[in-house]
Amino acid sequence: MKLANPRSISPTLLVLLLSLLMGLQPIATDLYLPSLPELTRSLGGSMAQAQLTLTSLLLGFGLSQLVWGPLSDRFGRRLVLISGMGLFTLASIGAALAGSMQGLVGWRGLQGLAMGASMMGARAVIRDLYQPAEGARVMSKALGGLGLIACFSGPLGGWLAQHLGWRAALGGVALFGAVVLAMLLWRQPETLQQPDRDALKPTRLLGNWGLILRHPTFWCQAMISAFSFGGLFTFLSLATFVFSSDLGLSQSAFGLVMLSMSLLYIAGTFVCRRLLTRFGLRRTIAIAGGLSLTGGLGLALATWLELASAWATALPFGLYIMAHGIHQPCAQTGSIAPFPQAAGTASAWGGCLAMVMAFGNGQTLGWLISHDWVTPRLALGWGVLFWAALVALNAWTAVQRHGEVRTPLKRLG
Repeated sequence: MKLANPRSISPTLLVLLLSLLMGLQPIATDLYLPSLPELTRSLGGSMAQAQLTLTSLLLGFGLSQLVWGPLSDRFGRRLVLISGMGLFTLASIGAALAGSMQGLVGWRGLQGLAMGASMMGARAVIRDLYQPAEGARVMSKALGGLGLIACFSGPLGGWLAQHLGWRAALGGVALFGAVVLAMLLWRQPETLQQPDRDALKPTRLLGNWGLILRHPTFWCQAMISAFSFGGLFTFLSLATFVFSSDLGLSQSAFGLVMLSMSLLYIAGTFVCRRLLTRFGLRRTIAIAGGLSLTGGLGLALATWLELASAWATALPFGLYIMAHGIHQPCAQTGSIAPFPQAAGTASAWGGCLAMVMAFGNGQTLGWLISHDWVTPRLALGWGVLFWAALVALNAWTAVQRHGEVRTPLKRLG
């Protein structure tokens, strides 16, 4: 296998590949969100079933990483990434051709299972090649690329839904998957220098799990990532219904709202790199925690005052999404930093916890908005504040005590 290190692989190419892999998540969500009301009507589904098309994706995404992670530690990153991307492309074609809501939910779940390989693999590749501090900077660049992809996803999804229909939007997801698969086959090197031949043995697997799940650095950093994503997922779940159904925005205008959120996320990744250089990992997360809480409070206040304006909703959440762009590079690299010999497994657990939490959040949101006394706007405002408060509390307490690894830790296995 062709091996890579920071000197033998072009940094630009590496960031491009990582951005494409991480970009699967906004492509699989943002591209189809503007068409969600239309496809729900077309397939005769309910609002709860529409919610399930997103939560099934995220549940599969989260749980599958526990399988993909050890597989990548055993067989390498390249094989797992290519296998996952091939399956993702096939599942995306199935989703575009689905004839019922039940079928669409099933295909979306399979998409999520396959997508787990991409995010897990991208984080593991960074840990293979870089030490934690530099890895956070590389991650911020890759997540900036993710934000750029998300910039086009919302408006393009809105245009496709308005002019070609919801199947075209889901077909765009399949096309993106095929392009990423071709790029992996063409240029992705193997970055794992020493595969763990015992990684799939029950004793080694359970031992690695135990060491990871007992480590305080893993928990405080993984929870920052998971809590911050919880607020983003609340927005993704409810934004279509708030901006289009409640506030009356067209599909194209909603796409522009999503574009603005993506631009602010990209800005957050740039701010992240500046803060890391000046303040270090823990203080950067603490500053971002304050931004998260301010955004959450602003959105809850707009909800409480019943401000029926797209600006009143978008501006405070824009602050939250900018903080999200700071949290994710720091937390995703920080959570796997202590485990260089099991980066795939550690990455898998971090991703799994975030997605399982998001699935529970989605089920709760679906139940809440099925009742007349909870509007989507109410659920959005108070839901984002809930996650913002958890982010800030963790950022200001646990991360400050356990959030940075200064010396190499015990070798796994």
